[in-house]
Amino acid sequence: MTATAASSAPATFTLPPLPYGYQDLQPHLGEETLHVHHDRHHAKYVENLNRLLSEQSLAPTSLEDVIRSAARTGNAALFNNAAQAWNHSFFWESMTPGTAGPEGRLAEAIVKTFGSPEKLRERFIAVGLGQFGSGWVWIVARNGVLEVLSTHDAQTPISDATTIPLLTCDVWEHAYYIEHRQDRAAWLTVWWSKLANWRFAEKQFAAATGQGALWSFPAATH
Repeated sequence: MTATAASSAPATFTLPPLPYGYQDLQPHLGEETLHVHHDRHHAKYVENLNRLLSEQSLAPTSLEDVIRSAARTGNAALFNNAAQAWNHSFFWESMTPGTAGPEGRLAEAIVKTFGSPEKLRERFIAVGLGQFGSGWVWIVARNGVLEVLSTHDAQTPISDATTIPLLTCDVWEHAYYIEHRQDRAAWLTVWWSKLANWRFAEKQFAAATGQGALWSFPAATH
C-alpha cells in the first residue's frame, strides 16, 4: 500500500536501535552524543512520522515509499519527518567502531572515478565543508557511477530511485558538537579516518549493481 492510500489501521514505524553500543564509537563520538542524537532527536522524527501517518490515515509498509510519495505530492511535513527518520538510520549504519578502507569492486570504482581513495576523501571533506548550515554529505552511486553530493535539511538522495546512497555523514553541529564543538573539518576528518563503514558501503554498491539487496528502514507494523 502506498503512502497516499487510506486505511483504518495506520502504519507505525519503530526507531531502530543503534547497530553498536553507545560507548563503541568513543572517543570520536561519545555516549552522551549518541544518547541525545539517537534516543531523543532521531526518536522525535519517528514519533512525528507516526503521528502524521495516523492523522492522515496512511498505511504504508515501506518508509522509502512514504518519502517518495510525500516528495511527489508536496506533503512537506510528512516528507521532512520521514526523510529525517531514514537519513539518521542510514547515518548510524554508515559508521562502525573498527573502520577499514574500501575493497573489491567499490575500491576499483573509487579509483576509476576519483583517481584514488585519498582524492575521494578530499572531495568528500570539501563537499561537507561547503554545505552551508544543516545537512548531509553523501557518497552515492547513480547508474553505477560514484558521486559525492550534499543535501540540505531533510533532503535525501532516495527521493530519486536511481540514486543509491553508499555512506552519509551528518554535518549538523548537534551530531558532533560535544566532541568537536563547531569544528566541522575536524569532525569530517575523524569520521572518514576512524568511523566510515566501508563494509556497509560495499554491500550498498553491490546492490546498486544488481548483487544483493539494498539497506532499507525496518518495515512498518499495522
